[in-house]
Amino acid sequence: MSPSSATRPLLWPLVPAYRLGLALRELQLRSGLKPVRRLKWPVVSIGNLSTGGAGKTPLTIALAKALTARGLHVDVLSRGYGRQRSELPLLVDPVGTAQKFGDEPLVIAREANVPVYVAAERYKAGLLAERDATGQFGIHLLDDGFQHRQLVRDVDILLLSRRDLADHLLPAGNLREPLDAARRAQVIAIPADEADVEAEIKARGWNAQVWRIRRHMEIPHLDGPVAAFCGIARPDQFFRGLESAGVKLAARIAFADHHIYTAADLARIESSARAAGATALLTTEKDRIRIGALAPTVSASLPIQTVPLRIEIEDEKAAIDWLVHSLKDPA
Repeated sequence: MSPSSATRPLLWPLVPAYRLGLALRELQLRSGLKPVRRLKWPVVSIGNLSTGGAGKTPLTIALAKALTARGLHVDVLSRGYGRQRSELPLLVDPVGTAQKFGDEPLVIAREANVPVYVAAERYKAGLLAERDATGQFGIHLLDDGFQHRQLVRDVDILLLSRRDLADHLLPAGNLREPLDAARRAQVIAIPADEADVEAEIKARGWNAQVWRIRRHMEIPHLDGPVAAFCGIARPDQFFRGLESAGVKLAARIAFADHHIYTAADLARIESSARAAGATALLTTEKDRIRIGALAPTVSASLPIQTVPLRIEIEDEKAAIDWLVHSLKDPA
């Protein structure tokens, strides 16, 4: 891969400095300068190598539901990106706000129906979770945890796609770590239609279980063209997914990742939608949560509808069997 193929080729000279920062962090972790702590319960981390857009949140939800269905006590530990700064760990209130808890923890709490805890140090979130469980044994799911290595995990699940294999390190590309960091994963989850990724995993000698996953958008009933808007890491992925599902997009409006909406933003969205002849507005679950109480400012004649993203694991039973058997016995 050449520098010219990077997402931001002008930033290529800064990549060696970023790589040096990664090496120093690795040295701190291995030498004990950065403490690595263990919780009482086993930890399953769900993460990726790139910045955003991999499906970590819907996979976390799918795993929480599958493990709960086995009768296991499950909670989720999250950083709560974008929330108000706080040193204290918090239990997420499903009817709370993105400003207090972050958009992704709220989506998980509402969809998975399990306790979700947020803290900058996920270890502190885990301690609170174990204290709240009053003697139960459970499993922690660590959302977006592949790089959060100051917490010991029993299983690392890494989402990886063809796009990642062709990417570069930050800041020229989108990779938070080199591709070879995938060796730390016990499970690599790949798009079911990207068989070449599995072949590349084997060719590189990465010794991990391979899960094939399918992404599915739950499109609401629509009577005409729509305007789609979002503030996520990969807006084009959202727009392409809608079009692939047969949705006629009259307008596409993208904001920065984790954008906090204002009344002026919604007025702009509504104006653009009407000018394009849209009959409804479509957005993601995370965006709808960040809109919050501002939603009624949009005219009822142009409703905001949400498009949930679901992930299905091929041969889910075998995958969950393997995962449960890989976790430490509570005794």
